[in-house]
Amino acid sequence: MIFIFDGKPPILKSKEIIKRRELREKATKEWIEALEKKDYAKAFSKAIASSKLSKEMIEDSKKLLNFMGIPYIQAPGEAEAQAAYLASIGEVDAVESKDYDSLLFGTPKLVRFLTLTGKEFLPSKRIFRKIYPEIIELEKIKEKLGITREQLIDIAILIGTDFNEGIYGIGPKKALKLIKQYGSIENLPSNIRNKIDENFNEIRKIFLNPEINKQYKIEYGIFQENKIYDFLCNEKGFNKERVKTAIERLKKFYERKNQEKLEKWIN
Repeated sequence: MIFIFDGKPPILKSKEIIKRRELREKATKEWIEALEKKDYAKAFSKAIASSKLSKEMIEDSKKLLNFMGIPYIQAPGEAEAQAAYLASIGEVDAVESKDYDSLLFGTPKLVRFLTLTGKEFLPSKRIFRKIYPEIIELEKIKEKLGITREQLIDIAILIGTDFNEGIYGIGPKKALKLIKQYGSIENLPSNIRNKIDENFNEIRKIFLNPEINKQYKIEYGIFQENKIYDFLCNEKGFNKERVKTAIERLKKFYERKNQEKLEKWIN
């Protein structure tokens, strides 16, 4: 298990970042209004929608991972791109992410909805829904659809990515049909091609040649139980019993890991 942190986003992601910020600001305003009206169910959903990761949270996460002995990598750009690279060279078995972008970045295998609770909260509907882990393999998708990875990227550009808006009225089915018929964005009829973001080649490059950190080390560190308790309970105010439950799970993980090492050495 390796955690990967996002680096600096590509310039083409600026619009998406601004849109997400505006949505968070709107949710924050609605959260305050809901609290004033004592509509706590709505306030809870808006609190989730307005949440964001601060630099302090990210640094705290890295510190905690160090205490847990779990490796992490700081990506220079998109975390999904770094993860896909590790999977593509066999450094890891798969990428775990909700984001389909991992497939565009070239991960051979994507794992989605890997959770302990088996459910996900939908802020807009204010309900929980059951979710089930799923594994998506890039080669099987390409084979089933009869397309290349480059064509899959073109399909994504037509629909819309984090780096472009896409074309209004074109969904997955229509985009697939167009790219299979014409082969690529360049060959599309002019009335469609002219609606595509003029930077589509730059978007392709983001997925095909992303910025990657190749100077990394993947090795488990020392499990520091006392430092975890001190950091989470004394510094951050977490409930000690809940932290203890998590630590016991982590202990079992290291026990299995050490047992596997011993068995390999004996064999």
